[in-house]
This record gives sequence, C-alpha cells and structure tokens, in this order.
Amino acid sequence: MSSLIAIRSAKELELLREANRIVAIVLKRVVEAVEPGVSTAELDEETERLIKEMGATPSFKGYMGYPRSVCVSIDEQVIHGIPSERKLAEGEIVSIDIGTNYRGYYGDVAVTVPVGRVSAEKRRLMRAASRALELGIKAARAGSCVSDISRAVQTEVERNGFSVIRQFVGHGIGTSPHEEPQVPNFVTDSAGPKLRAGMVIAIEPMVSAGSADVEILADKWTAVTVDGRPAAHFEHTVAITDGDAEILTLVEDPECVVTRDDRLDT
Repeated sequence: MSSLIAIRSAKELELLREANRIVAIVLKRVVEAVEPGVSTAELDEETERLIKEMGATPSFKGYMGYPRSVCVSIDEQVIHGIPSERKLAEGEIVSIDIGTNYRGYYGDVAVTVPVGRVSAEKRRLMRAASRALELGIKAARAGSCVSDISRAVQTEVERNGFSVIRQFVGHGIGTSPHEEPQVPNFVTDSAGPKLRAGMVIAIEPMVSAGSADVEILADKWTAVTVDGRPAAHFEHTVAITDGDAEILTLVEDPECVVTRDDRLDT
C-alpha cells in the first residue's frame, strides 16, 4: 500500500463511479437471493456471474490468495468468510462484502442482512452498525480529519452498547483495492490525515455485540469474534467533496437494500 494519498481527477472519478455503481447493483441482486437454505457458494457463483455480466471483474478473487469472488460472513464471523456448501439458516445474520475492478478502478461495498426472522439483539446490532456508517459518512468532509469519521462511528456504536472491531479498518480505494489513508472505526492517538476533495475512501464499521477481539480461523481468512457473539459489517465507498461526501455505492432504486434497512424489521 502506497503511503501517498491520491487525489482523483474528474476522469478517474467517473471510472470510480462506474466501478462502484456496478458493485452496488451486484450487491443488491445477491442480497435478494439471501434466504434459508441457500448456500454461500451459490451466492459466490451469482456474484461472479453478475460482475462479469456487467463488464467488470471480481476484485477479491485471487487478491492476496483469497479464493472466491465475495466474502460471506455469518453471525460470529466478522469479515472474510469464504463461501462454501454451508447453507444459510433462519435466524442468522449474514454480511456480504463485494469488490469490483472496472478498467483498473475499484469498487467496494458491504451490508449485513437477516436470514428470515432474527432476534431483537441482532436487529439492534445491524441498526447500530448501519447508523454508525451513516454518521461516519456525514463526518467525511473536506477540511475534516480521518479521526472525525472514526469518532462518529465509535460514538454511535458504543452508545448502543456494542463494540468496535479494532483489528480491521476502512481504507482508501482507487487503482488498488486498498490504499492510504487507513480509516479506523475508533479514535486513535493521531488525528490522521486531513480530508481533501478528490480523495476516495471506503468507510466500513465492523461491530460486535460482545467482545471487540477477534481470531482468524484455520482457513487463514475468516475472522470471528472470540466470544462467539454476532457481528455486523456495513460499507460504502465515498468521494470527498467540498460539501457532503458523494456515496459512490448507491443505486437509484427505492427498494435497494444498499440504501435502506427495511429488511432489519424482518
């Protein structure tokens, strides 16, 4: 990861808009397939098919050795769950994280949704993580610092009695899936770099109902909470402007789960 923070040109921002438009539409379609009895491998197959159909490639597949096109993380799995023949079950929550590469520019988005009816605690967890993302995006303005995003996310998560996962953070994105700056979901000793118009970052709260500590499973990818409590993960890619951040991973669809959390009422 380069230590330089890129300021994107108008042409680059157009390519990033398209990469992220594609990934948002694909996420919407994949989430529509979430129901009890569907295997995570089936979600992976659908993800790859849709990404290629839209003229992009799945950026996760092969990245640092990751074997699939989507990360599907269930209940206590925080992120990087590898799709398999495991079938989704009623009452679980599932985080779906997808990346695209469109003409050398990257998109990244994630959402956590219920599988059928879920517990009140899981609904509260998803709402808190989703709201934390919303507030983090509101704090992402030119002239502010990365720490302003971090503080907004952490404050909302902890206000609801949940924990911010600290082992993983958000990041810059552009011509690589992960670039500077790092965007922690918690306040550190540093204010971090100042945000400037033209920067593009992925803000992604990862929130646990219990301990903030995680461990990595034997597959060397799947991160799980150490106490087995459920976790939620929400992510948008945004462009910093002189006003409100531009959310690149929104699609113009009033029913899109990427823009609304109606399914949290399930």
